[in-house]
Amino acid sequence: MIDFICPVCKAPLENSEKIYKCENGHCFDKSKFGYVNLLMSNQSSAKRHGDDRLMVRARRDFLSAGYYSFLFEEIKNICSKYLSENATILDAGCGECYYSGSIAQCNPQYNFLGIDISKDALEFACKRKVTFPLAVASLFDMPVMSDSCDCVLNCFSPKADMEFERVLKKGGILIRVIPLEDHLFSLKAAVYEKPYLNEKPEKDIENLTFAEYREISKELEINNNEDILNLFRMTPYYYKTGREDQEKLNTLTSFSTKAAFGIFVYRKDK
Repeated sequence: MIDFICPVCKAPLENSEKIYKCENGHCFDKSKFGYVNLLMSNQSSAKRHGDDRLMVRARRDFLSAGYYSFLFEEIKNICSKYLSENATILDAGCGECYYSGSIAQCNPQYNFLGIDISKDALEFACKRKVTFPLAVASLFDMPVMSDSCDCVLNCFSPKADMEFERVLKKGGILIRVIPLEDHLFSLKAAVYEKPYLNEKPEKDIENLTFAEYREISKELEINNNEDILNLFRMTPYYYKTGREDQEKLNTLTSFSTKAAFGIFVYRKDK
């Protein structure tokens, strides 16, 4: 089983009850929730990193209601197809670990690591009783040993091609999940006068071989206002929308929208 490496000197970190420590004496305290902060101050000048508490809480509540369970099942099936027992899986941009945490419960033989740049997201992940190691870190400088992972899981998070390739073992796979063009289009139509389609993603990833592509979708029937608002608040649209448009959803008690996802699978052949 692998763990994190030191963000200062890149030596392996020893995981003890309250701290992570490397052979060169660099120490990193675990938070009271259990995650460790390995984001160096020179890696980001932003005051707030990643998703805030409102977005994380909304996503936790919406996903816990089971609306995206069909996506979880598809990711789990892909893992079963490509990975052997005792595979090491890095959830890169893990959020509150809905997908990796659920897979870990179904497949306890897998070894998971999770990283996210949001402290709030990892706090909620720990409250989900996730038992694998979690660290605050940037996807573009991951505190993970090179050639150590059988799989990188990247759901709705930034695309860090060079780091994905670096941490994967030869023969390892990247599972990348993105929203399709018409994902949640009805939601946007309820808020905006001129709703727009999502951008098409780039297919190719440097130094990784394309292995498989799947598209899955489902019409979501949402029958309470709280879940409708949570769906909106867990998306980037909420923060790009004025108060007047945000309030258009406040009285909706029944709503239907399409959730549509593309799943790319890549393999490291060299």
